[in-house]
Amino acid sequence: MRLITLVLLSLSISVLHAQSHNPGSNHANRFEELDYLLQSPSEYRTASGAPGPKYWQQRADYNIAVELDEPNNRITGTETITYFNNSPDVLSYVWLQLDENFHNPQADVNRDNTGKMQDRMTNQQLDALEPWRRLDGYGINLTRVVNAAGKALKYTIVKTMMRIDLPEALKPGQQFVFTIDWNYKVPDKLTRYGRGGYEYFAEDDNNLYSIAQFYPRMAVYSDFKGWQHLQFRSGAEFALNFGNFNLKITVPADHVVAATGECLNYKEMMTAKEYERWQSAQTAKDIVEIVTLDEALKKSKTKSSEKKTWIFKADNVRDVAFNTSRRLVWDAMPVFVEGKKVMCMSYYGKEAYPIYRKYSTKATAHTIKTYSKYTIPYPYPVAQSVEAAIGMEYPMLAMNPGRAAPDGSYTEAAKYSCIGVTIHEVGHNFFPMIVNSDERQWWWMDEGLNTFCQFLTEREFDADYPSTRGPAHLITDYMRLPKNELEPIMTKGDAVSKVGSNAYAKAATGLNILRETILGRELFDFGFQEYAKRWAFKHPTPADLFRTLEDATGVDLDWFWRGWYFGTDPVDIAIDSVKVFKVDDALTPTPGGVAVYNDINRLRNKDDKSIQFYVDADTTLRDFYYYNRGADAAYTIEQANKQKDDAYKADIDKDNLAKWKDKYFYELQFSNKGGLVMPIILEWTFKDGTKQVDKIPVTVWLLNEEKVSKVFIKDKEVASVKLDPNRETADVNEANGQWPVKEMPTKFSLFRQTTTGFTGPGAGQTVAPPTNAMQRAKQKNP
Repeated sequence: MRLITLVLLSLSISVLHAQSHNPGSNHANRFEELDYLLQSPSEYRTASGAPGPKYWQQRADYNIAVELDEPNNRITGTETITYFNNSPDVLSYVWLQLDENFHNPQADVNRDNTGKMQDRMTNQQLDALEPWRRLDGYGINLTRVVNAAGKALKYTIVKTMMRIDLPEALKPGQQFVFTIDWNYKVPDKLTRYGRGGYEYFAEDDNNLYSIAQFYPRMAVYSDFKGWQHLQFRSGAEFALNFGNFNLKITVPADHVVAATGECLNYKEMMTAKEYERWQSAQTAKDIVEIVTLDEALKKSKTKSSEKKTWIFKADNVRDVAFNTSRRLVWDAMPVFVEGKKVMCMSYYGKEAYPIYRKYSTKATAHTIKTYSKYTIPYPYPVAQSVEAAIGMEYPMLAMNPGRAAPDGSYTEAAKYSCIGVTIHEVGHNFFPMIVNSDERQWWWMDEGLNTFCQFLTEREFDADYPSTRGPAHLITDYMRLPKNELEPIMTKGDAVSKVGSNAYAKAATGLNILRETILGRELFDFGFQEYAKRWAFKHPTPADLFRTLEDATGVDLDWFWRGWYFGTDPVDIAIDSVKVFKVDDALTPTPGGVAVYNDINRLRNKDDKSIQFYVDADTTLRDFYYYNRGADAAYTIEQANKQKDDAYKADIDKDNLAKWKDKYFYELQFSNKGGLVMPIILEWTFKDGTKQVDKIPVTVWLLNEEKVSKVFIKDKEVASVKLDPNRETADVNEANGQWPVKEMPTKFSLFRQTTTGFTGPGAGQTVAPPTNAMQRAKQKNP
């Protein structure tokens, strides 16, 4: 990812260091203002982080008609694009994205991969050495590119990008209308990786089609970047314009289609019974099956030779996609956001029915409501979830995993994969489908912000939801990696080596730390919502986010952006020493109890009476794992404590004995071993068993970023001190944050050799072992 401002590229190293650091000093580095790293304020983007009085963005409207050739797995399409030049610039050419060309054998991603030979190689490993060998015939084919008058346009294809040279310059305020016809061979998405493609189900000889990035799309031209024409490498995703879409999809007549937008001809596409159910779903209090499982199973056994054309309309969206198959169950229920109805719908095959029927649509509804609370009200009329084996997002349409075992049981992991990924992908409607950042350049701006909101939504689904991204302590393994395995969050998308840890988890965790620890919930929520309001249906940059949060909260956060987003230093604050003083005697402390950890979000959510957890409001969401949490993986936690007493003596002014004789003075020396400054949070455990928490602002490090000393005056004798008791600052070394010092045990697990089966009930009878705890419970209680 390129840094936000081009000014950086022209600065020499010496000038950069002179501007950004205080070499050789222990202060004035980490708290320096960020401004030189951000683009300069302008009439387009203000210093407050809001759109400026002359803010502009381009727009593209599309009329698209596509047809699926099911026997040959081919898409044929035509589109007419109306491109509006709202910029102050004269354009002599325009750029489009041909993302399906990522499957072309000549695409960079199919040629620049790395690999090594091993002593034992599988066919899949050999294929991966030169992916282009399996891609002959793939990629997009353009058959016509003409202007509104039907005259051929000159164009140049540069791998996954396409430049059209305009016959006349496109001036500010003008629009350009042109038509493109194209076709391509649909890839098997599980063997030729891609967000779009088909999945084949051999048991009923049917495909599920996930058709995405399927049409030539206008690239973004912006005030901060100009043309965004970075190549699509299948990783960092998309930068797109808003516009109005009309989409016609021709498929076999027995298919069900889920697509971006509102369907304008449901009545013609459905049977009379299905349409009746659709109408009843509009006011239903619970899920209604539009197409039942029995009906989907019957359709999967026969294939219609007829075709139907589904018509969808989507206004003010940045993209469209669709799924289609004859083997799908379809259910729906409404949810209301500020009085406006949103139809939440799910589509899934029989293998996903046990999980999806219970969770998908309700997780979708919960997501829409919760994200709307923390950002802006959901503006679209529908929100859809399709079980399609992978997680991917499009406006009003999410593709998610969620399959059960053949006997209908499922693992705890499968349950939470369905719920969590559905929340995540449906949540993408807000970031980046509405707050429309440039994913190709700043991957974290959509994934990190969305993962943060996913965390909030999971924890309001169930207070004890096992969220894996968001809690600060879960990012520490990543942050303690060697520096050569890390990169700043502010790194160009495709240059990030551990995307899940960096762009998703670390970026989301940073926002959670801001909310729970640095700003507090009230301030943060106000600032975050202000950002969403300002940049809804616009193109924000990181600078707009950083500046808006500071502008709305009134708190200088440059130190945090610099350390957490621009740097790779971890948090590692150590208690170097504790000196204890009393007026007339020496104090020898003894160790106290260890604080019980419960992450800060869970604690506060349980205390927040305004939150009604979804699993409490709707008890049908409770299943085996609700009452048996962690049944698939029980963990044992062992901690060996070694305690060491330190005694310190000091003289105190005897004249003030009466004033101070009952006080305890604790002088603590802290060091910043990790490099990333953070507030110092201390939990004091007194000898009478009571506890107290002190929170020292991050500015304690302002004049010395390496070591600080602070004295605390207590009314009671202290037994122990612990840094960051709720593990909310992502400190990578808890062992050096305790007094008296406690050794942190190194653990290992001892496994015994297992067999492939087990002896079941009945003499000599061997049956397959259960693959999940739900199956085990059924065997014990048939």
